[in-house]
Amino acid sequence: MRVLVTGGNGFLGSHVVRKLQARPSIMEVLAPHSADYDLRDPEQVKAMYADLQPDTVIHLAGVVGGIGANREHPARFFHENLMMGVQTMHEAWKTGVKKFVAVGTICAYPKFTPAPFKEENLWDGYPEETNAPYGLAKKMLLVQAQTYRQEYGFNAVYLLPVNLYGPGDNFDLESSHVIPALIRKFSEATEQGRDEVVLWGDGSPTREFLYVEDAAAGICLALERYDGPEPVNLGSGREISIKDLATLIAGKIGYQGKIIWDTTKPNGQPRRCLDVSRAKEFFGFEATTSFEEGVQKTIESYRGTKEQLREIRF
Repeated sequence: MRVLVTGGNGFLGSHVVRKLQARPSIMEVLAPHSADYDLRDPEQVKAMYADLQPDTVIHLAGVVGGIGANREHPARFFHENLMMGVQTMHEAWKTGVKKFVAVGTICAYPKFTPAPFKEENLWDGYPEETNAPYGLAKKMLLVQAQTYRQEYGFNAVYLLPVNLYGPGDNFDLESSHVIPALIRKFSEATEQGRDEVVLWGDGSPTREFLYVEDAAAGICLALERYDGPEPVNLGSGREISIKDLATLIAGKIGYQGKIIWDTTKPNGQPRRCLDVSRAKEFFGFEATTSFEEGVQKTIESYRGTKEQLREIRF
């Protein structure tokens, strides 16, 4: 099997590529850089398939960020994610790819979805406003997968991972998600001797997080074992408030100052917690990494990255 992983050099993609390379059924894993093929350009998508000739595709490529980035670039997030996804799946069908694994996002769910989120609730309302352009662009891949299956018999499956975290995450405060952002903020405050850290919102929203290696394992299992039309959640089954998350990370880092909540900033979606029973039933996936262990490994990854930068600088 020749597997093409779009976004294979990114945070999640790099973990997926490593897991695929360890599987005996995989003959070759193809992970081109975005500089090689611009998936927003239909001609370059065609060229990618002509050059690489994959049997199977896992589509992970996307433009992502936290609440701030979503608010700053709603049009860009909508257009670029939609174009990349639609064109990559369409050309996969046209060139005879045997299976397409589309990886969506929890941001596709309605803002006030009853928790835990069940896949059948996906169409019960509009997504949370700051995430909606990105979430809806990714959600269209589900529509495309199901319609191409219905009309063309194309084997496209759709996965919905919850918020990811882990080693290799993005720690840029302008575009990072909540766990890496908190790790960096508390680390820098501790190093600089500051006695307060300001965080967005009021801390009341809840989130579920999935360790990136568990997410990669789930995607590989779906590639091997799942061929159905229904969307499938990928999560850990654990929910935590942002306030409790901040307290946990501050404690692990050793930050002892105050946490100030800036309630003029948005909270985002009130709750995010998935029903993960379908993934277990359909292809035997269950998360195995404890949250505390995963957070500790992410903190260690951040510290290691800082040490590497320090060595390069001096």
